[in-house]
Amino acid sequence: MANFGVRLGAMVVVLAAITAPVRAADHTKDSPQDVKKAVADGKAVLIDVREKSEWDDGHLNDAKLLPLSTLKAGAKAEDVARIVPKDKIVYCHCGSGMRCLKAADELKKLGYDVRPLKPGYKELLKAGFDPAEPPK
Repeated sequence: MANFGVRLGAMVVVLAAITAPVRAADHTKDSPQDVKKAVADGKAVLIDVREKSEWDDGHLNDAKLLPLSTLKAGAKAEDVARIVPKDKIVYCHCGSGMRCLKAADELKKLGYDVRPLKPGYKELLKAGFDPAEPPK
């Protein structure tokens, strides 16, 4: 009977480990200046995970668009790889620093070194990131 209790306890531990959610991403500690330098040096990419309408209202000069909704809809790894290179650090941002955490979780599942930024789009502009020129 004691053996049954040990086996039951072990099964509970294994089941809890299997069903536990993947730990959510945290905002990076990298400073905006470090991010700017890494992007300028070609060591990192900047991904905007806001929606297309938000992007159209203004976005960062060096950013690429990959909306969170696209990632959450089950974007294929090969489609993401066309936008996000695997061999670079991925800094993602959104409007307020929340959606980028969810996007980071999705990108991590695909094997990316992703570091979500706490500052949102407007804060990144204030930190010295250049806005993209509006289309003519």
